[in-house]
Amino acid sequence: MIKSICCIGAGYVGGPTMAVIAQKCPEIRVTVVDVNPARIAAWNSADLDGLPVYEPGLKEVVAEARGRNLFFSTDIEENIRNAQMIFISVNTPTKDYGVGKGKAADLKYVELCARQIAAVAESDKIVVEKSTLPVRTAESIKTILDNNGHKCRFEVLSNPEFLAEGTAIADLYNPDRVLIGGSTTPSGQAAIEELTAIYAHWVPRQRILHTNVWSSELSKLTANAFLAQRISSINAISALCEQTGANVDEIARAIGADSRIGSKFLKASVGFGGSCFQKDILNLVYLCRHFNLPVVADYWEQVIIMNDYQKNRFAAQIIDRLFNTVSGKKIAMLGWAFKKDTNDTRESPAIYVAYELLQDKAILEVYDPKVTEEQIFKDIEYVSNAYGIPVDTALLKVRRCPYQATENAHAIAVLTEWDEFKTYDWKRIYDSMLKPAFLFDGRNILNTSELSAIGFQIKTIGRGV
Repeated sequence: MIKSICCIGAGYVGGPTMAVIAQKCPEIRVTVVDVNPARIAAWNSADLDGLPVYEPGLKEVVAEARGRNLFFSTDIEENIRNAQMIFISVNTPTKDYGVGKGKAADLKYVELCARQIAAVAESDKIVVEKSTLPVRTAESIKTILDNNGHKCRFEVLSNPEFLAEGTAIADLYNPDRVLIGGSTTPSGQAAIEELTAIYAHWVPRQRILHTNVWSSELSKLTANAFLAQRISSINAISALCEQTGANVDEIARAIGADSRIGSKFLKASVGFGGSCFQKDILNLVYLCRHFNLPVVADYWEQVIIMNDYQKNRFAAQIIDRLFNTVSGKKIAMLGWAFKKDTNDTRESPAIYVAYELLQDKAILEVYDPKVTEEQIFKDIEYVSNAYGIPVDTALLKVRRCPYQATENAHAIAVLTEWDEFKTYDWKRIYDSMLKPAFLFDGRNILNTSELSAIGFQIKTIGRGV
């Protein structure tokens, strides 16, 4: 029976997942380790509002378990030695160098974890892949571990996360499924049962699915590809709606009523973001090309192309509606996180829309209730470096008050679907803006009839000509 767990990586997956495991399994000591001392200090902070990850319900979980059986530490080697089960939950970004640049997953952090485990382990371990990894990565990890020189035995399991940011705690409490992939050997099956027994503290066993390792690894990439495909599909239709007078929301409702299709992930918007969808699809594209499946690769790559098109199209519409120039014009951007109820900005459409507008010399004032000013400037710097075309960041300001951001603005762009945006005094905002007052709702969350009555010139996604 597992009594001690170590998780390497205290980010958006490792932190919340281990917090819930600790809460639900008080007899297991759970330690989350990370090389970043500032991140660990934030997890240990007495101010629970200062946790490095924002998720509704997370601070309550941490408050219950931290100090009882949930710990956060920078002492990686000692906690690896003491753990019976080790989760690898480090970042696997898209490579920006060498073979596979722009598509393949960069596995250097995963390999470093495997080598560190092999170097310091003094007893048998179960190693669990929690990071999203390409199919057959477990084979590489097992090869490294089996050459540890300490005669320790290792079993490698795949246990991909299927969390949606903003609802991660609810997803962990009540998952559609928990997927565990492992070897068909007796020791592999025993390891699968050890991990199953942990989740079975609160998840019905019929929802805990067992597969081989390769199926588990590929299932994660496939799930994200299918979900992103639905978003790109409805966004493609939104462009056609805008040219024909159809309403994309009505179309989504009509096709979503078909039980063969369903209603989820049919919300038209400025585009999808987050750490998983784009990265995982690009990884899938790379794998298909690696295994000489070019037609399959092209099929999935089109999902990314469509998403990029949607972001670029939104920025172009702002420029077009503002009389084909935004130079010297103030545009208020409401929202920077890639979705509501998270402070995660990775691949957020807001970053790319802002970058396009800054290239056209717009003056941007950004408000987001959870994203820090430091992160916003980091994001713009990152995309500028990626594209190789710098922008004038002096044109970018971050505000902590939405009314300040919108005052004297020529236009407002809604980039994140934060619920609070629906509750604002929009008459006050309209009165403070320059006229005509343009409003671009990139998430289709606002009441357009009420805003039109106030006087706004409104542009939404996929509604009318």
